[in-house]
Amino acid sequence: MTDIYRFIYDEAGISEAADKQKEDKVSAAENIKELGEAKVPQFRSNIHCITIIGQIEGHTVLPPQNKSTKYEHIIPQIVAVEENPEIEGLLIILNTVGGDVEAGLALSELIVSMKKPTVSLVLGGGHSIGVPLAVSATHSYIAPTATMTIHPIRMNGLIIGVPQTFDYFNKMQERIIRFIVEHSRIDMSTIKKLMFTTSELANDVGTVLVGAEAVKYGLIREIGGLHQALAKLRSLIAQTKV
Repeated sequence: MTDIYRFIYDEAGISEAADKQKEDKVSAAENIKELGEAKVPQFRSNIHCITIIGQIEGHTVLPPQNKSTKYEHIIPQIVAVEENPEIEGLLIILNTVGGDVEAGLALSELIVSMKKPTVSLVLGGGHSIGVPLAVSATHSYIAPTATMTIHPIRMNGLIIGVPQTFDYFNKMQERIIRFIVEHSRIDMSTIKKLMFTTSELANDVGTVLVGAEAVKYGLIREIGGLHQALAKLRSLIAQTKV
């Protein structure tokens, strides 16, 4: 190869590498802007993480300015985790204000029916229908400063004032309470007392539990963060292999 051709070849290679580096930077910036995630080195892991943030969106589409988690996006992920032989455990990170009751309960039922071990971690808040989601995992953690609001179900829109409406509300409320009691260490009378407290919230009914209080009442298993949640999940995975 002559010097002139070698020079052209080297220049082309440098230019191509520079273009690739520029594309990677643009791609990383777009990931941060659109998805809230930075490009990190890829590695094989036997643990999958699902985040449930903002408001849980159900059958009604929320306004575009709302930060939301669409349940139709989470359901296929949970199924894929259960079916993928390379994934042995699921970490669920929650920071949600609640949302659609039936969508949240559907996700909770799906998580609790998984054969693979699951661990939930409440960061910031796990309010309303986020409570069943938090307790649906095999083991649950809450950050010391995180909060959980327990309150009766609320419905938006047109409400028909007939006895059937009250019965429907009551049945849905009982479904949620029963699910929480069956998958945590809180008892029926305690959760109902917390749910219908009138002195805790201004202009509302319910109770706010902060970190250790959620553990004290038996709603969440332990205080902890990411390190503790991952360590517990690895421990549960090891137990399934015995």
